[in-house]
Amino acid sequence: MARKLDWVGFDGDDTLWRSEDFFRVAEAGFEAIVGGYVELDARTRRHLLDVERRNLKTFGYGAKGMALSMIEAAVELTDARISARDIHRIVEIGRSVLRHPVEVLDGVREAVAAIAATHRVVLITKGDLFHQEAKIEQSGLADLFQRIEIVSEKDPRTYARVLRELDVAPARFAMIGNSLRSDVAPVVALGGWGVHVPYHVTWAHEAEHELVGDEAQVSSVQSAAQWPQAIAAIEAR
Repeated sequence: MARKLDWVGFDGDDTLWRSEDFFRVAEAGFEAIVGGYVELDARTRRHLLDVERRNLKTFGYGAKGMALSMIEAAVELTDARISARDIHRIVEIGRSVLRHPVEVLDGVREAVAAIAATHRVVLITKGDLFHQEAKIEQSGLADLFQRIEIVSEKDPRTYARVLRELDVAPARFAMIGNSLRSDVAPVVALGGWGVHVPYHVTWAHEAEHELVGDEAQVSSVQSAAQWPQAIAAIEAR
């Protein structure tokens, strides 16, 4: 029987390796600093997210953009009373995220290798170019992929460009990732397939999504060990 899929894509952060955990630790450190100036409540905690969203088109995704947004949010929340020493502490928080060792999630290498044995595979990861390149190298997974794409945004336009360059129709492409917003919804909107593998913690921005398309083209699994079966199930339809 002919294959239904020609290419299978994989997300990087929180799909192949841990990421959001370290950002949450960074946010806690930010709150501890700002809490020395103002009383923390739901509004002040929400302010950082609002600033990060506001800055996405300027700073992009990743630890560098987060650190710059933390500084801006801290200045705003404290009415510019925050000290240079504490601003430097925020810079160090961002630096610690950039320097954190890559921790590949359980079963990932085996699962990607199993799918790569029957399909062409591509890594499509979003964020700061320098940091993503470093994480890919440190992960030890680069040799598994025929192609690696580091993109600034994951939306239908970006996926359409990548699929054109891969010379594959959306209906013959599946994307595996932890984010419905970034990994699944845009691909399904184009007519492709999505395999959602939820991570235990998700950035609020990524948790907001609108899945437009055939939801029958979306499956959900709980671990990397189930990825090959999910792809096999698509092939069997």
